[in-house]
Amino acid sequence: MNHYPIWKNALIVFFIFISALYALPNIYGSDLAIQISGTGDYVVQDQDVKNIKNTLLDNEIDYKSVGLVDSRILIRFEDSQSQLSSKALLKNTLSRNYVVALNLAPSIPQWLSNVGGKAMSLGLDLRGGVHFLLEVDMEAVVSMAIDRYYNELRTVLREDRLYKSIRKEGNLLVVSFKTENLKTEAKKLIKDELSDLNIVEGSETDLQLSLEISSSAQSAAKSSALKQNITTLRNRVNELGVAEPIIQQQGSERIVVQLPGVQDTARAKEILGAVATVEFRLVDEKNDLQTAVQSGKIPVGSKLYKFRDGRPLLLKTSVIVTGENIVDAASGVDNDNNPMVSITLDSAGGRTMLETTKEFLHHRMAVVYIENKVETIIEDGNIVKKRSKTQDIINAATIQGTFSNRFQITGLDSARAARNLALLLRAGSLSAPIEIIEERTIGPSLGADNIQKGLLSVLVGFALVLLFMGWRYRVFGLVANLALTLNLMIIVFILSMLQATLTLPGIAGIVLTVGMAVDANVLIFERIKEELQLNKNIQKAISAGYAKALLTIADANITTLIASLVLFSFGTGAVKGFAVTLSIGIITSMFTAIVVSRAVINLIYGGRKVEELAI
Repeated sequence: MNHYPIWKNALIVFFIFISALYALPNIYGSDLAIQISGTGDYVVQDQDVKNIKNTLLDNEIDYKSVGLVDSRILIRFEDSQSQLSSKALLKNTLSRNYVVALNLAPSIPQWLSNVGGKAMSLGLDLRGGVHFLLEVDMEAVVSMAIDRYYNELRTVLREDRLYKSIRKEGNLLVVSFKTENLKTEAKKLIKDELSDLNIVEGSETDLQLSLEISSSAQSAAKSSALKQNITTLRNRVNELGVAEPIIQQQGSERIVVQLPGVQDTARAKEILGAVATVEFRLVDEKNDLQTAVQSGKIPVGSKLYKFRDGRPLLLKTSVIVTGENIVDAASGVDNDNNPMVSITLDSAGGRTMLETTKEFLHHRMAVVYIENKVETIIEDGNIVKKRSKTQDIINAATIQGTFSNRFQITGLDSARAARNLALLLRAGSLSAPIEIIEERTIGPSLGADNIQKGLLSVLVGFALVLLFMGWRYRVFGLVANLALTLNLMIIVFILSMLQATLTLPGIAGIVLTVGMAVDANVLIFERIKEELQLNKNIQKAISAGYAKALLTIADANITTLIASLVLFSFGTGAVKGFAVTLSIGIITSMFTAIVVSRAVINLIYGGRKVEELAI
C-alpha cells in the first residue's frame, strides 16, 4: 500500500528533469541587442556579418558578440549607449535591403540553445514600448463595395443598353429603365452575373429596381479589408524597424498593435494610421482653367484639383497608374538638393507609363496625394464618426522624355514628408480607414520596475505560503512546499516551450496560482487527519485521504478552469495573459499536488510500519 511502481516514479523524475532543463533559460536574463534582418526576399549572409563587424570596429564601438541566428544578425552589447549609437550608425551605413531594430536577446548558454532551450518572451508592459488599439471603419468598407458594384453593374448592363440611369442612394443602387421588357431582361442578367446583388423587397416599382449587397458579400468584404489592413500594418511596422512586434485581430473590427522598444508614439501613429496613396494623372491643357473655376462648370473628362497652397488645376479623370502599381519607393534628394521619392513600378504600371509618356511627350503630368481619415467626435451629444478625404496635388511637371517603371516624385514639403511617403508606398495602402481608439506608452524603466515588482510579489506570496504550510502540516507541509516549487518550475517550462509572452497580468495569474496550488494539498491533508481519527491504520488513512479528496479537488479546479477559459475566449490581450497563466497553473497544480506529492509521501511513509504521522 502507498507504493508507486518504479516506472511511474521514473516517469515523474524524467518529467521534472525535462521541466527544469527547459525552464533554466529564464534565469540567464537578456542582453541589449540589435537585430538585423533582410527586407523582402533578401536573406542576410555570413558576408554581411563580416561587414558589420568591420563597420563597428572602424567606428570603435564595443560589442559582446555578432552572429547569424535564424536568418538574422544579432549584435549584443554591454550598455545602452553602444546599442543606440550602433543602431544609428548601421541604419545610415546599410542599404535598404536591411531592417535594423532594437531588441532584447536572451543570454542563454550555447549548450542550452543547442538542445532547444528558449526563454519566455516579455510583453510590452515588461519591456516598454507602445500599444495601439485600431478600429477599422467598416462603413467605409461597405461604401467602397457599393462603388465597386456600381461600376460592375454599369459595365454589365451597358453592353445591351438595358438601363436608363443608375444612381447610389445610401447603401442602395437604384436602376431606372425605359421599358418593362428591359427591366425583366436586366433582372435576369443581374441574377446571373452579379449574384451578390439582391433586389430590396417592397422597393420595386414599374420601371425601377433597388439593389443591395447581400449580407454574405458584405461580411466577406469586411473580413477581407480587416486581413488586408493587418498585412499592410505588418509591412509598415517592418519598415519602422521593430523587433518582435505583435499585430493581431481582436474581434471583427479591431486590430491590436504592440511595438516593443518604440518610444516615439507620434512617428508610430503617423505611419500606422495613414490611409494614403498616390495617383498619376495628365493635366487638362485643352480647356481653360480660369473659365472652369469662375463658371463652376468642369469640362467632361476632367476634374478640378488643388495644390496644398490652394492653387487649382484641371486634371484628366482617367488615372495613368496608382499606388497599387508601386513595388518600391525610396526617399532622397535631387540635383538641386530638394527632397524627392524614387519610384519603381511593376511591369503593368511600367508599360502604361511608357505608353503615356511616348504619346504625351512635353505635356504635363500631375501626382495626386490621396489620404482618407476617420475620427470619432461628439456631435449634439451623440458619438459619430467623421470621415474626411483629402486629394492634394504634390507636383505637376512637364514630361521631358519617355520613361517606364523608374522615375522620381519631387515637390515634397520636407525630407520627413519624403521619407513618410516612401514608407507608405513601399508598405502598401490600407484597404479601409482605421482610427486609433486606444493608446498606451510604457517606458523601459517602468517595464523594468514592473518586472521587479512582479517578481517580488511572486516571491513574497511564495514565501508566505511555504511558511504557513511548514508550520501547519509539518513534514506533509514540507512535501506540499516541494510540490509548489515544482509547480512554479513547470509553469515556467510550459510558457517557455509554448513561447508564450509573459505580461504583468500573466504574473498576476502566477501569483494567484501560488495561493491556489496548495488548496488541493490542504484538502488531502485534512482528509488524512479525519481518516486517522476514524481509522488508526496510518497507511489506509494516507490512501483514503488522497482517494476521497480527489473528486472534490477535481470539481474545484475544473470550475476555475472553465472560468479562465471564458476569460481567454472573450477577454482582450491583458485578460488573455492572465487567463493563460491561470489555466496552466491550475492543470500543473493538480499534477504536482496529487501525483508528485503522493510519490514523495510514498517514499517517506509507504511500504513500512509507521507509528505516527508528522501532519
